[in-house]
Amino acid sequence: MPNEPGIVILDRDGVINRDSDAYIKSVDEWQVLPGAIEAIARLSQAGWRVAVATNQSGIGRGYYDTQTLSQIHRLLVAKVEAAGGQLERIEYCPHLPDAGCRCRKPNPGMLERILSAVDRNAVPCWMVGDSLRDLEAGLAAHCRTALVLTGNGKATRDKLDRRFTETWICDDLHHFATRLLSASD
Repeated sequence: MPNEPGIVILDRDGVINRDSDAYIKSVDEWQVLPGAIEAIARLSQAGWRVAVATNQSGIGRGYYDTQTLSQIHRLLVAKVEAAGGQLERIEYCPHLPDAGCRCRKPNPGMLERILSAVDRNAVPCWMVGDSLRDLEAGLAAHCRTALVLTGNGKATRDKLDRRFTETWICDDLHHFATRLLSASD
């Protein structure tokens, strides 16, 4: 069944860029995964709106500040635009895991903010991530889900249960974009 372009919401660390157990604390530590920027540009050029929803508890832990995060996100946006694409929106949650906020994945708050900004009822929605909490947030926001095997994706694949029978398993963001765009033809 062909898909009309809608919105693709991406996790950041482990999907777009390399993840680190020590957190990405500076622009120098932020390293794009091969093919990720081009995949975002391809989706955007095909009419898909692309956004990012990322937990950033390193802010709450004091490892870096919002200014550093903004610098990283400006670099991300610039790279996507240089490749001919566009990011609609970047949402982040600075809270610690035990803060009880509604925005931190697996809660759907960030996704709901993104979807309300792009008229949720008018578009199909995908959540692409490398962790169980990304996929759980996607389900809670009534999105289709895709797991990429970059970042924590391989370990996450072993934790998938019956809730995720419809989840696409993709090698990386490039593979997801290729599969989605092929399904849209």
